[in-house]
Amino acid sequence: MARTIAKDHDHKRAQILKSAAKVFAEEGFDRASMTKLAGECGISKANIYHYYDSKDAILYDILDSYLSDLRDRIFAVNTEGLSPEDRLRRVIREILRAYKGADHEHQVQISALSALPEEQQDQMRAYQRDMVKLMGSCLHDAAPEVFEAEPDKLRGVTMSVYGMLNWYFMWNSDAEAQERDDYADLVCDLTLKGVRGI
Repeated sequence: MARTIAKDHDHKRAQILKSAAKVFAEEGFDRASMTKLAGECGISKANIYHYYDSKDAILYDILDSYLSDLRDRIFAVNTEGLSPEDRLRRVIREILRAYKGADHEHQVQISALSALPEEQQDQMRAYQRDMVKLMGSCLHDAAPEVFEAEPDKLRGVTMSVYGMLNWYFMWNSDAEAQERDDYADLVCDLTLKGVRGI
């Protein structure tokens, strides 16, 4: 007879993912064990196997849920009626706001994505490419005179923007919304003034 699924099954899975992200980020994916993950979650080793059959499956779910949710949130930003520069500013702000509370997941993305099988890595990179493409579109529209004259520059600038955003957690992980918005504006201003040579 098949085991019934508990009413709080999805909630417990989400708790496992959050706790596991902390362990993977702090100790490294390779050094983490299912015993350690269960302890961090406050459940038995046998119980964690009820939800996941391996730490590899947990890693996949951490990255898939984090990156797909991040992509969907950024793409859902309402930029209707905004100028191209304000659209860029709005998207950068939303990325930094989305990073709040996800420092461990973000670190796991940086350090452990390569531990996934190639097919799963490709899926994660597809989410990343979607976000890079959106940022590139925003940058192009905000400074078309630059990127139409030098189209090869767009990718480098796009990745530089993500570089400034992706390491924000290293020195200001506890920043509130206004601090994040201020930093987003700084990134936007530095980028546009830099490419325009102002």
